[in-house]
Amino acid sequence: RTIGKLKQLRRIATRYDRIPQNYLASLCLAALSFWC
Repeated sequence: RTIGKLKQLRRIATRYDRIPQNYLASLCLAALSFWC
């Protein structure tokens, strides 16, 4: 279910960040917002 929620976020689904560290950071922030 978490993967489905993350795919709804446009930034995560389209991967605007080309640098892997930035993509991972935005992924972690999104997951944290769902967790809290």
